[in-house]
Amino acid sequence: MTDLLTGPDTVAQERRLVTELPGPRSRELAARRAGAVTSAVGSVLPVYVERGSGGVVVDVDGNSFIDLGSGIAVTNVGHAAPEVVAAVQAQVAAFTHTCFMVGPYEGYVAVAEELNRLTPGDHEKRSALFNTGAEAVENAVKVARVATGRSAVVVFDHAYHGRTNLTMALTAKNMPYKHGFGPFAGEVYRVPMSYPFRDEAGMTGEQAAARAFDLIETQIGAANVAAVLIEPIQGEGGFVVPAPGFLPALTDWCRRSGAVFIADEVQTGFCRTGAWFASEHEQVVPDLIATAKGIAGGMPLAGVTGRAELMDAVHTGGLGGTYGGNPVACAAALATIRTMREHDLNAAARAIEATMLPRLHALAERTGVVGDVRGRGAMLAVELVEPGTTKPDAALTNAISKACHAEGVITLTAGTHSNVLRFLPPLVIGQDLLTEGLDVLDAVFDAHAGK
Repeated sequence: MTDLLTGPDTVAQERRLVTELPGPRSRELAARRAGAVTSAVGSVLPVYVERGSGGVVVDVDGNSFIDLGSGIAVTNVGHAAPEVVAAVQAQVAAFTHTCFMVGPYEGYVAVAEELNRLTPGDHEKRSALFNTGAEAVENAVKVARVATGRSAVVVFDHAYHGRTNLTMALTAKNMPYKHGFGPFAGEVYRVPMSYPFRDEAGMTGEQAAARAFDLIETQIGAANVAAVLIEPIQGEGGFVVPAPGFLPALTDWCRRSGAVFIADEVQTGFCRTGAWFASEHEQVVPDLIATAKGIAGGMPLAGVTGRAELMDAVHTGGLGGTYGGNPVACAAALATIRTMREHDLNAAARAIEATMLPRLHALAERTGVVGDVRGRGAMLAVELVEPGTTKPDAALTNAISKACHAEGVITLTAGTHSNVLRFLPPLVIGQDLLTEGLDVLDAVFDAHAGK
């Protein structure tokens, strides 16, 4: 790991609490927010951010927080990464928008070329750019339906794919993502996920896949399936890593059945798991891959990349959007990818795993409230349960996360039952900063769950 990407004139890479939390300026902003922003939009932290650098964010009262969330896996290259900042500034000075569908520009083409090179497989590929992960997933489904002439889409328990109407239908969790927002898009079918912690003991990835295939073939019909859509490691569902063999079995079934295999790598992509894409860990080659989050160092950008014959099956004008592939976001993406490549952030993610996993396993053994430790690279999680059971403990998870915030460490929760504490540190976080964050986590667990 390295903290060399924070730039010479940025905030110190340290945890520092100088006021109560939230401080007076944050409380002022919270009062303004209450009169201006709908209560339907929530926030994890009680403080308001003023700036960030590397692995630290600083609030408006001068409190510095160790960031183990990266804006939900977005700032993989760190906050205000110098090369990204410089690229954005240069592009803003040149032009901010033309709409690629009106006046095209090189940046869009260059990002598409990078995606075609970086994504798994050496087949001929094409890409299209959008704004968000939900847009990318939705457009991948559109491509699959046109290319196959079929309509059914298979998704999995615990999945999260977005907040648009179609992606809400694809998402498994009701509250807060779906509740009251129906009716949803049709022809979406859900089957069991490989979830080693909660599956029958000893169930292999191949067996879990066979369980899914039986439901698909008997309840949907293989000939009706346009796409099988899956996160190679589930995100909001709780960082569920399927058993080895599960993903390859799905891809093989898709090849045999004429369905399109879509990997939703919105959260797992761009070095997050120690590879450019999580599919690579089992040599899985998706037909289509949806990307976003870590692609552009904090700027809004998303993409769909896939086999040329699939992507080109859609009629001209069938894909697009006013802001999709915005030139400023494209400049940020190109700088982000250069930073990842030049500083080998895949290796940095693996180093984070090497530091964190032993600490998390030790925490689990000491406290007795962690049922499972899982993840890859810098995408790690602990699932909290009532001692001696597998019953989810959402209350404890929430309490521990909030206690971490109060001590100056940003953590996030996840899971269908809201009982998973997830960790997504910037890949450039310094070793000392990461170790301090883990020390705080240990102390919080001992205070709330220690024996």
